[in-house]
Amino acid sequence: MSFISILGAGLPVWVTTSFPIIKYILLAYIGLAAIAITVLVLLQPSNSHGGLNAITGATETYYSHNKGATREGRMKRATMWLAITVAIATLLYFVLELILKLNVAGA
Repeated sequence: MSFISILGAGLPVWVTTSFPIIKYILLAYIGLAAIAITVLVLLQPSNSHGGLNAITGATETYYSHNKGATREGRMKRATMWLAITVAIATLLYFVLELILKLNVAGA
């Protein structure tokens, strides 16, 4: 007995026909976003402090407060948002895969 049959019915036809298409779209997005993340990371300058300012208690400068408005800040923000959307798209892909596998096993 599968999870879908416990719910009382199989998946509607539109779900079983559209989910594979959505999966391919998600895979294409994940691939393109991964390439974009790689390019963005390679274009960013290295961090000379190594992220130790918070540990060592180094004083912040006026420039560091407005770093988000610079090109570096925008690139870091874009990298972060792309990574978040890739993680969400990957989770969504595997949820769709699980739903389709459960539907096939229950049929």
